[in-house]
Amino acid sequence: MKYFKIFEIAYLVVAIVAIVELVRVWSTDRTRAYIMLFFAIISIGMFFFRRYYRKRFSDRQNKK
Repeated sequence: MKYFKIFEIAYLVVAIVAIVELVRVWSTDRTRAYIMLFFAIISIGMFFFRRYYRKRFSDRQNKK
């Protein structure tokens, strides 16, 4: 179960790095900034998706 939590945190780290890069290149390279925005949104979505299913899986195993 710890591996699932580590991957959740990894998605947050990717999102933070993408947001920092987004802010850094916004005024110089809009195309790259939009790509970073896309990665940030996907990473945050994957974080919540993974967290939801990890908790669901954990609850299912605790009921047995």
